[in-house]
Parts: sequence; structure tokens; C-alpha cells
Amino acid sequence: MRMKEMKNKGLWDIERLPRILSTRTEYGKDVEEAACSQEEEGSLHATNTAISGMQEKGQDCESAGKKIYAVTGAFGHLGNTIVRALLKRGERVRALALPGDACSSLENRDSGQLEIFRGDVRDPDTMDAFFRREKESQVLAIHAAGIVTIASDVKPIVYDVNVNGTLNVIRSAFRQRVTSFLYVSSVHALPVGKDLRVIREFSAPEDFQPELVEGGYAKTKAAATRLVLEAAREGLPARVVHPSGIIGPWDEGGGNHLMEMIRSYLNRKLPACVRGGYDFVDVRDVAEGCIDALEKGRPGECYILSNRHYDMKEILRMLGQISGIRRACPALPLKLAAVGVPFCEWNARRKNTKPLYTQYSLRVLRSNDKFSHEKADRELGYHPRDLYDTLKDTVKWMASSGMLKKADSLSFAASEK
Repeated sequence: MRMKEMKNKGLWDIERLPRILSTRTEYGKDVEEAACSQEEEGSLHATNTAISGMQEKGQDCESAGKKIYAVTGAFGHLGNTIVRALLKRGERVRALALPGDACSSLENRDSGQLEIFRGDVRDPDTMDAFFRREKESQVLAIHAAGIVTIASDVKPIVYDVNVNGTLNVIRSAFRQRVTSFLYVSSVHALPVGKDLRVIREFSAPEDFQPELVEGGYAKTKAAATRLVLEAAREGLPARVVHPSGIIGPWDEGGGNHLMEMIRSYLNRKLPACVRGGYDFVDVRDVAEGCIDALEKGRPGECYILSNRHYDMKEILRMLGQISGIRRACPALPLKLAAVGVPFCEWNARRKNTKPLYTQYSLRVLRSNDKFSHEKADRELGYHPRDLYDTLKDTVKWMASSGMLKKADSLSFAASEK
């Protein structure tokens, strides 16, 4: 379904979104069972009810006063990094993962701290069970589940997960009286305009309007961010973070497009890159920023978790220094790359893979990415690391995980200095 058709069906009718939630005078009262007027194909109904409450590993956190960190999207790149950071801090974690999804490094952990919970944000019954509290325990929620796509068109499932799924999460968070709530949005949800001024946070729900951002993914994140901030006005202790382009180790699911480009370069299969760049940040810094925002951030506020601009050629030069690869990779002008988009997308469909770039991703590479993380620095103690260190750890992780076909030939000389 194309974006024009989706808009015609009312999916971007932003004025409806605040009315989906009921008005309440006391936090924790049941949310009205007001259903969305849209019924998109592929919606998941209550098919996961039988397994949603099953605990596959670990123990229930039944001790009075204990904190339970409930993380959706726990097997995704950012989600599993958040879980790792929490476990390292000695916290108890309830991790939501789709039935059938795998993340061996988490599943193989023999730890009573971790409970893996199978379910889906599109299923309200799943979410009510996921956010349940045991006795006097506190539940601190991090909603990191979502579908990231650089596709020019957006499938209904992307809207269903990113917007309707977030609505289900909000309703369940109200019903289960979570202690604190964090939504992982994106810098793409920010209405940045066309000038080149520094981009800072917006915190009013009205600031987030799908028609003010480009691309279907950005529109779904803007709509979901507005829902969360409306819920914060009604009493949900919610904060929002806006990460920029995430890279780093532990992308076991392989859904990160930039990580795919890095792997292609290290496997000597990247024919060319494109001119331009973006603000890229270490996934581990974003994970720590998410936890700090949940615990230190002010309810109803947003925090940008960014780093700085890096050209694509700069990233490849650093990868060459780290790995010892001296292969030159030509950089295509954006206009020339745009001509090749139809072939790139056709070839990806033929191979059942994701295209390395699309018209939307090319627009992103030439867009304003002057994101300021000053607010997160000041209020959360956020300090992103140099991307060279990120790339060094990423190359090592890929090599140790068997993702690189000629890992033995990589020198790693510069990375050990």
C-alpha cells in the first residue's frame, strides 16, 4: 500500500490520535476500549494469548520492592544492547521477543536476572501480561520495539507495529501502573524544516505531525511520539528519546542497513558507496542513554541521543585502517546513485535481501543532521564515544561471530594500538 493510499484511508489523520486515549483524572485507571477506526490487513489479534505469559528462562521477580525492567523489542539491535546494559548493572529484566525470533547471546545466558517473554506489541493481551507487577514490585518500561525501514513505500505492518503497537503498549502501561515509561522514537520524527539550523528537542504533542516529516517510517514514529506525549499529559510517567543513526556490535538480527553496508565492505562485496553522510552514534551509548532517560529524565520531556556527522567515505576509511583492507570504494554522487535506485531495489527483491539504499535513504544522506545532544548531556550525563572506537569493536564482533568470510586475513593492526 503506497503512502498516498494510506493517507487517503485516514492513517495520518493526526487530529484523531489524542482522542484514542480516554481522559482520566487519576493515573492507572483503565483506558477506555476505544478501538482505532482503521483495520489494516495483517493485524495480529489475540493469537499469542496462549504463549504470552510463558516464561522461558529465569525466575519471576516476586520480591517486594524489586524493580523489573520490561523491555520490548528485546532481540533487536538496540533492544538487546539495552538488556545487556541492564544485566551488567545487576538489574532484573523481562525481555519481550516475538515467537520464533532468536538472539542466542541472550537466550543462552544462565541467569536468574533475565526472563524471556514471547509475545507481540500488536496483541493487547500480550502487553497486559508483559507489564504485570508481582506484589509490590515496580515495573519500569522501555518500549524499543518497532520496524525500521528505508523503503520508499511503507507496508501496513509497519504502521500496525509502530503506531498501533505503541498504542497497545501505552494502554497496558496505564492499566498495569508502570512506575516509569520510556519510548524510543527517532530523530526522523523531528520536524526539522528545510534550513540548516541546529536541531533541538520538541516536547509538545502538537509538534509531532506526520505531514511535517518525509518517509513512511518517519511518519509512523512522529505519530507514535505524539501518542506517547499525549499519554504523558494524561498522567503516564513517560519520556521520549530520539536516537540518530545507530551502529555497533550485537546486531544479531541483521536488520540495521548501515551494519549491512559495513559487513559488505569487510567481505569485499561493496561495489560503491554514495556521497553524503549522517549523524551516527554507538548503540551502546544510546542504550545507556535510554536507561538514564528512564531513571533521570523528566516526564513529558524528549531527549536527542546523537553524536556528530560522519561522511560515508570517512567511515570506510576508518574501516580500512582498522581491518587492513586497502580496497578503494568509489563514492557515487547522490544524483547518479538516484538513477540506480530502481535497479538496486529490483536486485534486492530478486535476491530476497534489503537494498543498500533507496530514494528515501538518499534524501536522508543529504538532509540536515545538526542534532544537538546538549540537553541529554546536561540532564542525563550522556557522552557519546568516538565512532572510530565503535567501528573497531564492530569489526571485532563481526569477525568473532563468523560474519566475515575472510576474517583471518584482516590485520586489526590499527585497532590494537
